[in-house]
Amino acid sequence: MHLTAPAATTGPRPRTRDADGMAVASFILGLLGLLALNLFLGPIAIVLALVSLWRGTARKGRAYLGLALGVSDLAVLGIAMEISNTVSWSL
Repeated sequence: MHLTAPAATTGPRPRTRDADGMAVASFILGLLGLLALNLFLGPIAIVLALVSLWRGTARKGRAYLGLALGVSDLAVLGIAMEISNTVSWSL
């Protein structure tokens, strides 16, 4: 029986790389959601952040920032709706 060492990988696993991309996308969408479309971009940022953390991203800081920004998107929308007494808001 001939035993060989497993082949060395040259880069991160595709699943981790996808999770890293999701963490960055969550951060960017969370930032954009503070300015516009926060009803849509906030929940998307939250979901992307949670999925990237679940998949074991190496960019945990970006994922947590995306999560915080997604939640703040919804908070800003709620506050703006309460102040203006409407269902939407604009700058």
